[in-house]
Amino acid sequence: MRYIKDIKLALLFIPLRKTDETIESFKAVRKCTSWSTRVPSVLLLGISILSLTSASGKEIQPNIILVMTDDQGYADLGCHGHPFLKTPNIDKLYGEAIRFTDFHASPACAPTRSALMSGKAPFKVGVTHTAEPRARLKLGTVTVAEALKSNGYVTGIFGKWHLGWENEYQPENRGFDEVFIHGGGGIARSQPKAETPLKNGKEKGYFNPFLKHNGSFVQTEGYCTDVFFQQALGWMKSNVDQNKPFFAYIATNAPHSPYIVDPKYSSPYKDKCDLHTANFYGMISNTDENMGTLMSSIDKWGIRDNTILIFMTDNGSSKGSKVYNAGMKGKKCQPSEGGAKVPLFIRWPQKLTAGLDVDRLTRHYDLFPTLLDLSSGQLPAGLELDGRSMVPLMKNPQTKEWEDRNTFIHVAKWPTGKRDKHKYANFAVRNERWRLEGPFKKNNTTLKDTRIQLYDIKNDPGQTTDVSKKHPEIYKKMLSSYEQWWELCLPLMINEDADAAKENPFLEQYEKQRAESGIPKWTRPRF
Repeated sequence: MRYIKDIKLALLFIPLRKTDETIESFKAVRKCTSWSTRVPSVLLLGISILSLTSASGKEIQPNIILVMTDDQGYADLGCHGHPFLKTPNIDKLYGEAIRFTDFHASPACAPTRSALMSGKAPFKVGVTHTAEPRARLKLGTVTVAEALKSNGYVTGIFGKWHLGWENEYQPENRGFDEVFIHGGGGIARSQPKAETPLKNGKEKGYFNPFLKHNGSFVQTEGYCTDVFFQQALGWMKSNVDQNKPFFAYIATNAPHSPYIVDPKYSSPYKDKCDLHTANFYGMISNTDENMGTLMSSIDKWGIRDNTILIFMTDNGSSKGSKVYNAGMKGKKCQPSEGGAKVPLFIRWPQKLTAGLDVDRLTRHYDLFPTLLDLSSGQLPAGLELDGRSMVPLMKNPQTKEWEDRNTFIHVAKWPTGKRDKHKYANFAVRNERWRLEGPFKKNNTTLKDTRIQLYDIKNDPGQTTDVSKKHPEIYKKMLSSYEQWWELCLPLMINEDADAAKENPFLEQYEKQRAESGIPKWTRPRF
């Protein structure tokens, strides 16, 4: 019986994906009566999978689910110490995952999305704004979806793309097989004016949004975040049933403004903060509920052990920083620590150590090579990335393989034609210990304080003391590295003088379909 018990223990770590080869092997093993009378069928199936995996030398590819929320900061989570915001499901994931505690995105959404997709700094792929045409991801850029697809994955995006709204920039032409998205940077901005489902134009789209599904528009029913998760779950389940490894990118538009949610989610917070902030927290609570549904579905389908589940956000908090900011300075669209530091939790029960904290400096563009590394995929030949795989840190957070580096952060979003005036504003250079930061400049306002400051971020995470005069050599080296990087990026900012479409192509396509064939109702998937 000890032998049987050991087999059961081993099977906990064996990914089960039924194939014709494993079924035939299972039948062959069952013919051996001395085994079949002693070992249950389910164990024999596991043994056949183990022997096939060992014989072929190939590991079964893990599923990958990346969930990224919009405008939720590092501190907007219960597990990060928030005094009253409740996020029990994300907190559960936090306990089961590797946590990257010094992970930085960009201070605004489209730049972060471009870095995730490309593995490169946003400026290097043409993204310098959240508005068209400067939010376009450079054509010809190899995306992580394309790389995973070339390594055998089916790929899907659900929610917010925000890297170009013309057809050639859309995700179906950038490596995604399944596309279920709203247009532009905010869901309300991509909804037809004539179809406003609620009074007051700014409310449109959060309930019953019109969305683009594989090239055609549908009218959905329900709250936008619920709809994105439901569509993603239905698509994932179909791939589980077909034994296809998948990459699901769920990029919610919540809790982006305007702050609209069913009152049942916001009411617990209304006596603790103002109405808009309560709604902001309610949107996060709704996302947390959907995370619970996602996690329970993964368990129900039997794919938990061999599914990589990732949770992160795209930039600092847009609304919650005044309530609680985990001791950081800054928020969304600001160059300080709170503008770009975000949560990153990665769970893979079969391979990764639960509850491990990695406190080394990591960036959004590191996820591209990390996902390829985790899935044993190959990068396209000759592709050069700014990011590097975080897998060595997952094995040993103190590994010497992870060398320190200067990384560069810029809010961007300068007014058209004003780029050069923003070179020394709204930027930061960050390495493991130091943070060099330019002054915050909003649009065309005049800078009252033009000082570039240096912080010992390891010993002063709240950025209270400028130490540039105490460490002039560090100041000079970091500033020089930034100036070199800026010059390198200048010719790659290809959208600075690009022409924007006169009309919103997303809405033009909607109106054309409405006139010719109508807008069908969305079919809610089963999962």
